[in-house]
Amino acid sequence: MKKRLKIFALGGNELSPAGLKETSAGKVTVQSIEEQWRRTSFTCNLLANIIKENPDDYYILTHGNGPQVGELIMNGNSAPIELDVCDADTQGSMGYMLSQLTNSLSILGINKIAAETITKVVVDEYDIAFHSPSKFIGPSFSKETALKKQSNENHPFRFYKKDENGNELWRWVVASPDPVEIVEIELIEANLRAGIIPIAVGGGGIPVKIVKPIILNGEEIYNCKFGIDYRRKFKSGNPPVRIYSGVEAVIDKDLASSLLGTTLIQRAAQSGDELEAELTIFTDIDGVKLNYQQQDQIDLRYLTLAEIKNFYGEKIFPEGSMGPKIKAAINFLEGGGKRVFITRSDFYKETLKGRRGTLIENK
Repeated sequence: MKKRLKIFALGGNELSPAGLKETSAGKVTVQSIEEQWRRTSFTCNLLANIIKENPDDYYILTHGNGPQVGELIMNGNSAPIELDVCDADTQGSMGYMLSQLTNSLSILGINKIAAETITKVVVDEYDIAFHSPSKFIGPSFSKETALKKQSNENHPFRFYKKDENGNELWRWVVASPDPVEIVEIELIEANLRAGIIPIAVGGGGIPVKIVKPIILNGEEIYNCKFGIDYRRKFKSGNPPVRIYSGVEAVIDKDLASSLLGTTLIQRAAQSGDELEAELTIFTDIDGVKLNYQQQDQIDLRYLTLAEIKNFYGEKIFPEGSMGPKIKAAINFLEGGGKRVFITRSDFYKETLKGRRGTLIENK
């Protein structure tokens, strides 16, 4: 029997209110836990009402962590924190907040549990992205403050977008390699089959590489971070052990969500099952636009895979913002996905009717 899977990829603003402001000291106002919980509760109530329409479908929540992971690093920590550890930290805390979805469903009479799944995602340690940072993290700053921070703290900043008054907003950028493999895919799959709503690949997943062994003095040695190594006696012909070690990066959550969906489609097919999957990418703007924030801006409400590939090939969507969303949509549809929506969470039902957001289909 065909099962339907719906993946909801939430932006970081779905858990924390938008519009962070920098202070005169160049830091940002820290949102209270109450504000973050209330914002997440609002999002969970929206999702619960969506799920209520088709409660027997499979659902997965994924989420970004760009604002949160940047704030965690930049706002006065006493010691440097590794990016992969920050990814894990925000994955746990944000997943905990998103598990409020269980409450939102229960009050509607739907007996489903939303459960955080700490997820590692493999990347290629030689990915060119490590030499060309493009992933925006942390809060927005004025151009002046950003360039001062870049000079004083040795963090690269780039123009992000303009605010409602036309002022330039700049943000810190870090490496964002493409996701290759989801380590805990079997756990996510088992949760789905048990009727649980997984909260997975949070923040794009915790970035790890597969460690290649060196052979020395009859030993097979796997060198990991912080001087940790794993050793065993070398035997010719033995395949290497899969050993993972964290890397300094933040994976794009939309690309990771796309990979998650296509991996589940492939695994279902290998088991003789049919899985119809759709991906919804929630963002803070009303769908895909040409000439964004310009006088001749055009809303794109419906696109075919061929059309969106043509636009993407022309490189008109900026890296670090809409670009990865379009790439994720292409990957998802080429990997067997049925459709992709790009919209705001509060516009979801109108997007289904073609009035808001963007629908991309493989036609």
